[in-house]
Amino acid sequence: MTHTAKDSQSASFEKYVNLADARLGTQSIYVTDDWFAEVNRMFQPGEAVWKEGVFDDNGKWMDGWESRRKRSEGYDYSIIRLGVAGTIKGLDIDTSFFTGNYPPSASLEACYCRDGDPTDSSEWHEILPAVSLSGDSHHLHTIDDQRPWTHLRFNIFPDGGVARLRVYGIPYRDWSTQDSSEQIDLAAALNGGRALACSDEHFGRMSNILNPDRGENMGDGWETARRRTPGNDWVIVALGHPGEINKVVVDTLHFKGNYPDTCSIQAAYVKGGTDEQIETQSLFWSELLPPQKLEMHQEHDFAEQLNKLGPITHVRLNIFPDGGVSRLRLFGTVSPADSDKSSR
Repeated sequence: MTHTAKDSQSASFEKYVNLADARLGTQSIYVTDDWFAEVNRMFQPGEAVWKEGVFDDNGKWMDGWESRRKRSEGYDYSIIRLGVAGTIKGLDIDTSFFTGNYPPSASLEACYCRDGDPTDSSEWHEILPAVSLSGDSHHLHTIDDQRPWTHLRFNIFPDGGVARLRVYGIPYRDWSTQDSSEQIDLAAALNGGRALACSDEHFGRMSNILNPDRGENMGDGWETARRRTPGNDWVIVALGHPGEINKVVVDTLHFKGNYPDTCSIQAAYVKGGTDEQIETQSLFWSELLPPQKLEMHQEHDFAEQLNKLGPITHVRLNIFPDGGVSRLRLFGTVSPADSDKSSR
């Protein structure tokens, strides 16, 4: 079956965390109908696939959510609990491989629940009015809304199939309740950490290194192409909150013939500036972790090797010369967000 790939010009919001990733704990807690294809397939991290000639008891196997043909009034929808609350920057409604069975349109509502799941009295807010959909296509929509959300209601009109729903944004956490003496992974996606830029992500996305748990396979990490020119590869990460780093973990799980030879980390407390400006500034950041030898397929803990820089907001992981890293953990204690410290 033919498939229309997403345009090579990705939307700017795709650099944010996919809040609807099953690896973060996102799941559907209610669906009107998912007869043909189970609703939680929409949240799988990989691209949708086509399985030629594969059928199950209910019909053709499809990689996504697909409801029955509606024979009454109304429309289908799913209520989704995000694995981590967050502010939404953009959406990708992906109908890959759905051709004669995609919904003509869809919309998205959201709500914030401090405790538990929505009830009949919960207030829903429309963050994406009904938009037209096409078959076998990606539909990218920027969202301009600063409020955090815990749940979504994804509506398809009137029925049909969607391969993936990706919800890009910034994880939200109430840092006012954080114990300032507790060691916490300030780079974790669940704590608001995000990968901003990298030299190359040919084989694996940079954001993978901030995912929970250890990597499932090589694809669940960041891997660059083989470098054929002088230099080294790197990735810049913004912490979820300013803090002092006391331990670094660089995990090369699953990377055996393709792990980096060595790594180092630079860091700074950055105030203001765009992501693009931060990329340039990172060349001159102070050294948090001097160059360290890496081994294949294992976690590397660094604590005594760290330089004392005080509070930081961003790091740049340098790998020499290229290769793959499964996870990056930056354990430390939170510092005041309005620190007087200048960018270094």
